[in-house]
Amino acid sequence: CPTAADLRPVNGTRICAQLYTDNSPYYDQCCAGDVLVVEPGSDVPYMPRQWSGEVSSLVVGTRCELNVWSRKGKKGNTRRFGA
Repeated sequence: CPTAADLRPVNGTRICAQLYTDNSPYYDQCCAGDVLVVEPGSDVPYMPRQWSGEVSSLVVGTRCELNVWSRKGKKGNTRRFGA
């Protein structure tokens, strides 16, 4: 997986988080599969349809916090992830 500080594309803009569809008990095989990029300041109450229930690993950038909910529309239980 990339480190929190690595979430910076070539053009230098910041990425707050990357979510991945594939995970593994072996660290070198984690953070694989499709990638969903979360931009700073994003407020997305609904996951894209193909991503619902598919995220298995994630990396959150420095100075960012990712809040997720167990139900659509920001309902249900919430959890916060940071770097």
